[in-house]
Amino acid sequence: MRMRPNTLEGFFGQEHLVGEGKLLSRVLATDRVPSLILWGPPGSGKTTFARLIAHRTGAQFQTLSAVGSGVKDLRAAMERAAEARDVYARRSILFIDEIHRFNKAQQDALLPHVEEGTVVLIGATTENPSFEVISALLSRMRVVRLEKLSDDALCGIMRRALNEDAQLDAAKVVVADEHLQTIAHASHGDARRALTTLEVVISLSLEDEEVSAELLEQALQGKTLLYDRAGDEHYNVVSAFIKSMRGSDPDGAVYWMTRMLEAGEDPRFVLRRLVIFASEDIGNADPQALVVAVSALSAFELMGLPEGALPLTQAVTYLACAPKSNAVLTSYASARRDVREQGSLSVPMHLRNAPTKLMRETGHGEGYRYPHDFEGHYVPERYLPEELAGRCYYRPSGNGFEAELKARLEAQEQRMRDVEAGGEAPQRLRDSHPPAGD
Repeated sequence: MRMRPNTLEGFFGQEHLVGEGKLLSRVLATDRVPSLILWGPPGSGKTTFARLIAHRTGAQFQTLSAVGSGVKDLRAAMERAAEARDVYARRSILFIDEIHRFNKAQQDALLPHVEEGTVVLIGATTENPSFEVISALLSRMRVVRLEKLSDDALCGIMRRALNEDAQLDAAKVVVADEHLQTIAHASHGDARRALTTLEVVISLSLEDEEVSAELLEQALQGKTLLYDRAGDEHYNVVSAFIKSMRGSDPDGAVYWMTRMLEAGEDPRFVLRRLVIFASEDIGNADPQALVVAVSALSAFELMGLPEGALPLTQAVTYLACAPKSNAVLTSYASARRDVREQGSLSVPMHLRNAPTKLMRETGHGEGYRYPHDFEGHYVPERYLPEELAGRCYYRPSGNGFEAELKARLEAQEQRMRDVEAGGEAPQRLRDSHPPAGD
């Protein structure tokens, strides 16, 4: 709190918001502050941004945390805002940290006060507001995206703190630029983390001492990776992982996999994604891919960590290098669409089960030809309901093993067309019977 800047000059990073002619400058120039959702990663300056607006406009600033506040706290804040407006003709800004943690009822309670202008609402969130904030509230607010702070911005924030913060300045400790760069790089764009580390470094130092590399390493022990298993960064890393494999980049895939494991992700989550990927993005282009993915899951259950990371890495690199096809996914999606739109179409008579005499007498199974009785164990036949005649769900990509499947299916379709056009009928080579119950 004591290190927050009170001027725009001290607000580093987010140049797309605070530069000349940008959002914050325009808001302060016109003195008309809209309700805002500040969306950005931890330590990117959301609270500081809100306080700067309140400071420059002279508005009363109230702050709540959605983690520990309820409707009662909201009601009290609104009463204070109404009093400031009616008695002192003063505007109020209500800042709600982690607004995404408010449930629907709590967010609904904010609506009338935002509409009536009792407060200017500024909510901060690390999560995508389109998923976490109700649409009625979101439509009355402007979403402002704050970006992860660069290392240069973090260094600027730390230099300002060293020059302007009384406690840090009183310590008389020298921190070289190269060490500020090290702290910034280890902070992953989080100004709060950078300043906390800087304080630790100075507290471990003696007066008039220059910070050493050894002391800095000690202060940085236990640094954590930015990876919230329930938040946006989780889904961003997972997305990068899947897209690296889909793009046939084993290096990218291994990197993002390692990021997840080192940040504490459950390896079983990664393995489940591999099994899905093996069917969704590879399929029959390399049928062995599903075997490799399932085998990696079994091997991990047998080995656990740390050794279990090896079969996991083997599977990731194999799937990344395998030929790709999404024909399995598109086949199911197309068939599912027809099932939902067409409903329960009748099974053609020749395909119906005929285990009893009555069923056979009523035509069940009549005309069915057992493929194993014909050359190549294939007989030209249509198996879809009449209403779906001509539908083609599975379209092999022609990549990897699917090239062979594609050629086989094309040859069979040509034989089908020849027979339907009056060509030579297939000759039965034997006369056996399908298994009972078919």
